[in-house]
Amino acid sequence: MNADVVDEYTAAAQLEEELRWVQNKLFDVGSILATAPGQTFKNMPQVGAQDVTRLEKLIDRCQKDLEPLKEFILPGGGKVSGFLHQARTVCRRAERLCVALSKTEPVDSTIIKFVNRLSDALFVLARWVAKTQGEPEFLWERDVAKKAE
Repeated sequence: MNADVVDEYTAAAQLEEELRWVQNKLFDVGSILATAPGQTFKNMPQVGAQDVTRLEKLIDRCQKDLEPLKEFILPGGGKVSGFLHQARTVCRRAERLCVALSKTEPVDSTIIKFVNRLSDALFVLARWVAKTQGEPEFLWERDVAKKAE
């Protein structure tokens, strides 16, 4: 295999491993949120500071390969990066719902922080996938209607 094929395979394997971990953690989050406040059970899943740290390290690793942003990015690109952008918007909605829930019953602040960092990680992963796949990023253009006149 040539180096490009190996790098692409490695990138895909890394992405799959991280997303599988995220899926498992989201099941943990759902289980915790579905449990009545104050109730615990044997082998109850946990979401802790180490999970937030893992997301932050993932963000840092991916950002090393990316140019700093100078403008907002329009969601889209290729199929995988588009799905990651979509997942990010769903994650932001989940974060808002967790914050709203925390106003009526106790919600572990680590869960809210995890969901917040996850949405950031999904955004960075979308950018990283676009870069590794050679897909363009489209920047938001201010006042695009005025430019067309």
